[in-house]
Amino acid sequence: MAKLACVFPGQGSQSVGMGLDLFNNFAEAKTTYGQIDAVAGRALSTLCFEGPEAELKRTINTQPTILATSLAAWACYEKLGGPKPDFVAGHSLGEISALVVAQVLSLEDAVKLVDKRSTLMENCPKGAMTAVLGVAPEVLESLCAEASTTDEVVVVANFNTKDQLVISGNPEAVARAGALVKTRSGKAIPLPVGGAFHSPLMSGAAKEFSQALENCAFADATCGVVQNFDAQVSKQASELKAKLAKQMESPVRWTATVEFLVAQGVDTIVEIGPGKVLAGLVKKIDKSVKILNVSDSESLKATIAALQAVAQAV
Repeated sequence: MAKLACVFPGQGSQSVGMGLDLFNNFAEAKTTYGQIDAVAGRALSTLCFEGPEAELKRTINTQPTILATSLAAWACYEKLGGPKPDFVAGHSLGEISALVVAQVLSLEDAVKLVDKRSTLMENCPKGAMTAVLGVAPEVLESLCAEASTTDEVVVVANFNTKDQLVISGNPEAVARAGALVKTRSGKAIPLPVGGAFHSPLMSGAAKEFSQALENCAFADATCGVVQNFDAQVSKQASELKAKLAKQMESPVRWTATVEFLVAQGVDTIVEIGPGKVLAGLVKKIDKSVKILNVSDSESLKATIAALQAVAQAV
């Protein structure tokens, strides 16, 4: 029997105006944004709808606004009778959206956690990140090892597709690894971030985040959750919590996540939230997967119609 997965985007999917169409057309989106604004104690919805872009790009704003828009989109998907997924997953920040959808975390705890996470990441030690294209993952890992020293480290932080990767670490080590990439005919594109996300440089922030998790109630998941830490399925509250605690200083294993979902019989993946970044990555990882998305009322209705057609054909 074919299975369905819903996936939730992370930082980089934001844009001014995200969620506004859903807000204007669905009471459920209005309610979700209202609840999140109340918990956050600030008008995140206004930032989503009006920006300005420079403010929306700040980690401290990007993360909670993407969470808000993803959960508003999910509320609309549920309202229109979208089928419950067999699995959920999220890219980095998106994992927290996925945990709300799987009823592991309450909306209130998720907002508080993302507030803590984004503050820690905004204020983390100086680091650098560079996108790498055209170099195999195992080759890039060995180049990172070559570029690292006792005091300066660089690692592969995001395995987005087999040839779209991100490295992260001390700026000097990242620059050395980038230079080595070019000797292997790859491309190294520095990213406009000031931190070394998903690297050992985040260990202090990860410890603090782990302490914040102790103040949140975790429940067993209502569907399989495939987490970034190991790209394996978990349902147990304690396991989900332990893996989330390690996420900030560990790589995002997105390629392995999609491959795992396909191996479990998933043939349709719905991206829920702003943009289509994950849909683009999934296409590159496995062309056989049917990809749908929910980011506004038009894409929502098209996705529901496509899923209903699949259900009727079975």
